[in-house]
Amino acid sequence: MTPPHRPSGAPDRPVLDGLEKKWSRRWEDSGVYAFDADAARTGPRDAVFSIDTPPPTVSGSLHVGHVFSYTHTDAVARYQRMRGKNVFHPMGWDDNGLPTERRVQNHYGVRCDPSLPHDPDFTPPDRPGKRQLPISRRNFIELCGRLTAEDERAFEDLWRTLGLSVDWSLTYRTIGTRARATSQRAFLDDLARGDAYLAQAPTLWDVTFRTAVAQAELEDRERQGAYHTLRFSGPDGRTVLVDTTRPELLPACVALVAHPDDERYRDLVGTTVRTPLFGVEVPVAAHHLAEPGKGTGIAMVCTFGDTTDVTWWRELRLATRPVIGWDGRFRAEPPTGLTTPAARSAYAALAGATAHTARERVVELLRADGTLHGEPRPVTHTVKYFEKGDAPLEIVTTRQWYVRNGGRDERLRAALLARGAELRWHPPHMRARYDAWVEGLSGDWLISRQRFFGVPVPLWYPLDGDGTPDHTRPIVPEAAALPVDPRAQTPPGYAEHQRDQPYGFTGDPDVMDTWATSSLTPQIAGRWLTDPGLFAVVFPMDLRPQAHEIIRTWLFATVVRAHTGHGSLPWRHAAISGWILDPDRKKMSKSKGNAVTPVDLLDRHGADAVRYWAASGRPGTDTAFDVGQMRIGRRLATKLLNVGKFVLGLGDASDAGGGAGASPAGVTEPLDRALLAELATAVEEATAAFEAFDHARALERAERFFRRFCDDYVELVKARAYGDHGGAAGRESARATLRTALDTVLCLFAPVLPFVTEEVRSWYAADSVHRAAWPSAAALRARAGDADPAVLTTAAEVIARVRKAKSLAQVSMRAEVATLELHGPSAVLGRFALAEPDVRAAGRVGTVSAREAGGELRVEVLLTAFH
Repeated sequence: MTPPHRPSGAPDRPVLDGLEKKWSRRWEDSGVYAFDADAARTGPRDAVFSIDTPPPTVSGSLHVGHVFSYTHTDAVARYQRMRGKNVFHPMGWDDNGLPTERRVQNHYGVRCDPSLPHDPDFTPPDRPGKRQLPISRRNFIELCGRLTAEDERAFEDLWRTLGLSVDWSLTYRTIGTRARATSQRAFLDDLARGDAYLAQAPTLWDVTFRTAVAQAELEDRERQGAYHTLRFSGPDGRTVLVDTTRPELLPACVALVAHPDDERYRDLVGTTVRTPLFGVEVPVAAHHLAEPGKGTGIAMVCTFGDTTDVTWWRELRLATRPVIGWDGRFRAEPPTGLTTPAARSAYAALAGATAHTARERVVELLRADGTLHGEPRPVTHTVKYFEKGDAPLEIVTTRQWYVRNGGRDERLRAALLARGAELRWHPPHMRARYDAWVEGLSGDWLISRQRFFGVPVPLWYPLDGDGTPDHTRPIVPEAAALPVDPRAQTPPGYAEHQRDQPYGFTGDPDVMDTWATSSLTPQIAGRWLTDPGLFAVVFPMDLRPQAHEIIRTWLFATVVRAHTGHGSLPWRHAAISGWILDPDRKKMSKSKGNAVTPVDLLDRHGADAVRYWAASGRPGTDTAFDVGQMRIGRRLATKLLNVGKFVLGLGDASDAGGGAGASPAGVTEPLDRALLAELATAVEEATAAFEAFDHARALERAERFFRRFCDDYVELVKARAYGDHGGAAGRESARATLRTALDTVLCLFAPVLPFVTEEVRSWYAADSVHRAAWPSAAALRARAGDADPAVLTTAAEVIARVRKAKSLAQVSMRAEVATLELHGPSAVLGRFALAEPDVRAAGRVGTVSAREAGGELRVEVLLTAFH
């Protein structure tokens, strides 16, 4: 750490431009934001404040929504540091998973083909072609690492420009060695406890990415479709009409289901019907999820059209006739049950087709067969999508890894709800989203993914004599060997030549869901595996800041892993930020194409101005993107420069007993003491707001006092501070108060406006404002004595009336006032009398006449110009 700089004194023409580069460099050199790990290990736990900083997804560029929420976190970190806390504020990069793969595919024009060998001399094309170039898994992963490293450098530069007070030595990557080892160790611990298990079951599947999708990653989207009414053949030649929006799944039909109370179909339950076109005999069953008022009231159960089909299939123990493969196309071979030549011929028309094409072909076949009742009727309905996908999800049967999360375990669900109640939410109503998610879980957490750039599932499986893996006896690596890649490394006791050979082994082909790693950010950042002493003092962490839409994913998953792995919450507080809305009140996001990149905003307005807008957004509240607020923030920062220059220009630090932070022991005048009393209240309220993680309220309270200070107090005492009246004692009282107020205001604004506050303080102090002690309201109030804050209020009201009179008369504010007449209660007149010399000097008032009267204070101003 370099020694502190020397106070520079106020420049002749202070400006905001260039402060970001100047102070970012000095902060890095001086280590002002460095976390002291040695002190943390040996000191008390409550001396540390640890933050589980969200690792932004590395997929191109940050947008203004990131600036918004990360500013909130940084304001809290800066406040806690000024409170004397040893602040653990790391930064991570979430660089594994689908977003990175998509970016690499689009950026380089390549796609991963795991069957290809590694090419050590591979160079990506200069320009992506129309068709993506297939490359090996290893080459693809190398490109992922290369591009994310470039993005992360750009991200760090932007965060430094914004002024985030993170300790960059604590940075981690979710694909880094430490993160992979942590993620794999947590998975193996889950496996040992029985919290992780392998199962073959119907799985939500994205056909574009060809990977499984978890419940938390689903998104409902409105889609145009059509109801098709199909003729099923019932007992005794009875026709049963069934409505469906997915007639292409007819060959996958395994039953019809009606509600048990529906009189129309009660006599059919327990019998069988034949499917149109394919002639397969399927049972008719009763189930409470059937909706009598939907369509014809009886539903076709297919394996699988949606999650309700899965429920019916499981609870009614129905047959399985899958037709759609991993690629989203109809399988080449017909499912079981399609035995007749006509049925197999009809299915042959569908083999290899997409769901959309198959739907068109089935409808034409039904028309020709006479089993389509009427014409399709258009309908708009809700369809499940992968949140990052472009095609509707299908449900296919696959073997996947799951982690228990309370979806099928009532005791675990109750424990996780209790954790939600134990966590302190800011704002409190956000807990309802957590509770609703936990209570609505329908299954365990599917964590395996059929992708490439991610943390591998750390297991191998022995093969039998036919080369078939035995998934019931996974081969587990030694903890010291983590991280491992089963597709590139061999398990203990085997050699590489035994890979995928009879009686040899095979590596698990999947990677883990990105949330399976991100759910361990406290353990990764806190170095759970490599530094137990550090982990003991930073975990559970104090704060998790995040957006509200990922409560169901990131927040919930992190609670699950901490509860099952450590028997605790992962943090004590959760501060939830809202979205940034565009002018149409829609969420800003890169995927919607309405996001604003922050680089131009920072260049145009400056970091402090952008931070001011961001910090004005209340916790948990969606906030409009507003350049006007940034302009206000820049004017505020400029005003801090100007008032700092004025106050320091009144004299050297030795005058009035010290610099801006000097003791106000020499404060003797009632108006000055009233200001300190009001300042004490502002400090109390700003402190309480920060303690409640309400950065917006803290900023609002600091700004309100600052405007009072500049617009009223400074104008009232300026003449006395120059020594124009009040004698030496009055002058020094004014100067001491101005300096104390300036120093306190800089501290109040420092969490939000770090650059301008550091600049002004550097003119008179050697230490950083960001390591200065947070102001003490009690100390200010004690030094204000028995001052009545209303003295300042009354003086400000009177001088405002004087200014208004001059403005209405269209004369200079320096015009003299012949007579000032006041009429009001004695208490008000008494307060005015305490500040009368300053009011007279500020308003250039000659004679003052004060008379007692009932009601509110009345002020009459007689200007010299009209006398």
